[in-house]
Amino acid sequence: MTLEEKAKLVVGAGRGFGPPPPPPSAPGSTPPAAGTPATPPPAAPAGPMIGNTEQKVPGAAGNTYAIPRLGIPSIVVSDGPAGLRINPKRKGDSIKTYYATAFPVGTLLASSWDVNLVKQVGVAFGYEVHEYGVDILLGPGLNIHRNPLGGRNFEYFSEDPLMAGQMTAAIVNGIQSNGVGTSIKHFVANNQETHRNTVNTIVSERAMREIYLRGFEIAVKASQPWTVMSSYNKLNGTYTAERYDLLTTILRKEWGFKGFVMTDWGGGRDQVAQMNAGNDLVMPGNPNQAKLLIDAVNNKTLDEKVLDQNVERILNIILLSPAFKNYKYSNAPDLKKDAEVSRMAAAQGMVLLKNNGNSLPFNSVKSAALYGNTSYDLIAGGTGSGDVNKAYTTSLQTGLQNAGLSVNSTLLNSYTAYIADAKAKRPKGRGMFQAPPPIPELVIATADLTQQAADNDIAIITLVAMQVKALTVNWITTITFRQPKKI
Repeated sequence: MTLEEKAKLVVGAGRGFGPPPPPPSAPGSTPPAAGTPATPPPAAPAGPMIGNTEQKVPGAAGNTYAIPRLGIPSIVVSDGPAGLRINPKRKGDSIKTYYATAFPVGTLLASSWDVNLVKQVGVAFGYEVHEYGVDILLGPGLNIHRNPLGGRNFEYFSEDPLMAGQMTAAIVNGIQSNGVGTSIKHFVANNQETHRNTVNTIVSERAMREIYLRGFEIAVKASQPWTVMSSYNKLNGTYTAERYDLLTTILRKEWGFKGFVMTDWGGGRDQVAQMNAGNDLVMPGNPNQAKLLIDAVNNKTLDEKVLDQNVERILNIILLSPAFKNYKYSNAPDLKKDAEVSRMAAAQGMVLLKNNGNSLPFNSVKSAALYGNTSYDLIAGGTGSGDVNKAYTTSLQTGLQNAGLSVNSTLLNSYTAYIADAKAKRPKGRGMFQAPPPIPELVIATADLTQQAADNDIAIITLVAMQVKALTVNWITTITFRQPKKI
């Protein structure tokens, strides 16, 4: 393998973007003297980004570089903490859709306390990854729920590292039983969205070992994920993707990790430091980064033996991949079968906090008055890389009607009209990282509310939480009243 091929293999195939142009000179400034070396621009754009490639699997997050002369294929990596994120429509194909199953998010799966159930979800999940031609799923995420305002908490499992580690191991074993890989993330101490790509997380050795590393340690030892994704943040002053003690001493030497480490998309700053630390793959990659590594080897700032080791770890995983085995994926997984697994797992993970007066399960209930926007317009999941292009969602209203209950038509008509009008007026979301703001709840007069509730067997109020910086956080609490006369 040539030096150029090695450098390209450790840098993702990317999307053809280059570094940002240098800033223009200020008016009246003196240009640099002839022969003065120019300050090089950054080798990669800074900050989080969403991967979206059109190569092989449209909508996947990225690809590695192929070397056909050596029989080394490009492997495909795709987002998917709650379901495979790929494009449902493809260029040149106006007939077929490529939907994926929206599986329960991490917090809901962990609420089941059932590792066998979570492994079963993983088996179904990995089946879709395999049949859509993806080699590695960029998940699951297992960062600690340190702050309830964490915008990606829905993707993660728990505030408890034992729970997070066991759940991660279970779903990884399930996914990888299909012959595809996973990338557990975000390693490590990446527990907030505010300044997520630059924050310097200060953590003591004890807290790091007992809280933030423990879940990853459990997952690595119990499931051997194919890859680990280093996080955006600094850890005690150094970017995690550039820490030898984290990626080599702890992950490989202490825990026995066998796979390779990749950056988060646009993560880290110094590609040479990343290679030296044991961060083998830079994603999503661009040609400037490969050239930087070639130059570093040539000018002796990067030992080619280090690069060889990075390449070897990536190749060891490529040899396991469906792409290397030339698997003829169907592009047609059985979504109906997987939907049954998803529904079963969601039911097992739901938590009933109170059941005053034995309101649940419903007995002899034929009619319902539904209150709350999300009774009619379900928020099915988070945004960004945690989004899933699913074929459908079933609202509470539709679900009850499917079960044979009648839903108060006055409320149904009022909410439907109100939601449509409010959505048309609200500002648009800012890309994939931030959904449009939630619409205010419909205000119902007290007298009308009391009468509507009294005219039905039950009244159900659906409450939803908030939207915080970067991504949507939501959960639903349903309160029921049996034979209500007043609320």
